[in-house]
Amino acid sequence: MRKVAIVTDTNANISNELAEKLNITIIPMPFSIDGKECFEGKDLTREKFFEYQQSGAEIFTSQPSLMAVTEAWDKLLKEYDEIVHIPMSSSLSSSCSTAMMLAQDFEGKVHVADNRRISITLKNAVIDAVEMAEKGYDGKKIKEVLEETGEECSIYITVETLEHLKKGGRITPAAAAIGTMLKIKPVLQIQGGKIDSFSKVRTKKLAKKVMLDAIVSDMKERFGSDESGKGMIIQLAYSGDDKEILEFKEELKEVFPEHEIGID
Repeated sequence: MRKVAIVTDTNANISNELAEKLNITIIPMPFSIDGKECFEGKDLTREKFFEYQQSGAEIFTSQPSLMAVTEAWDKLLKEYDEIVHIPMSSSLSSSCSTAMMLAQDFEGKVHVADNRRISITLKNAVIDAVEMAEKGYDGKKIKEVLEETGEECSIYITVETLEHLKKGGRITPAAAAIGTMLKIKPVLQIQGGKIDSFSKVRTKKLAKKVMLDAIVSDMKERFGSDESGKGMIIQLAYSGDDKEILEFKEELKEVFPEHEIGID
């Protein structure tokens, strides 16, 4: 049986503890914060990142350097026969296409899977890859399965402030100013790796209701489940204080009482 290593980046929200337990190699994503380069999970904690963000620091993200990727691969190939590399969605970063280009020099030993996911949906895909490797799937097959199942997920997002959407170029400064004045809470959607506007409401309570209704609709219409969410995985992710996400979890538990709802 061929030994297959699983590699991803810090967009997958995988803790160092879980990575060590499952033998997952995680390549940190670099950030520039007020001109200083930092690396997520190494010299930049999530808590510190949000402190910088809330203080108005100039923050830019980037993809891992070519050297960081190839050095990680070279090290793994001394122990493993193949590598499956699962970066964030190609629709959201050029890191996927860069990895595919680099893999051409590795004689078929590195398989880059464009899973078209991010955040906890990417985390689920990485864990799936680990399980497939443990069952004896080779790298090519794992890549095929990940790409075939990549769009079997939906993400819905709402935000506390429009400021960071403006800074990231997702909305114009004028739209951000009007939205802030009117206290608009946007609901965004990610399906197939692309971020799209889904709805605009006036309160966070309504935003959560829109997301909940969308989840139920997707379960039935997109994934062929039912209102109970049979066969589905339901997870929540948040930034900052966990008070609201714990409250939202309880609201979801009332609708999906048979589900174990995870939080990241």
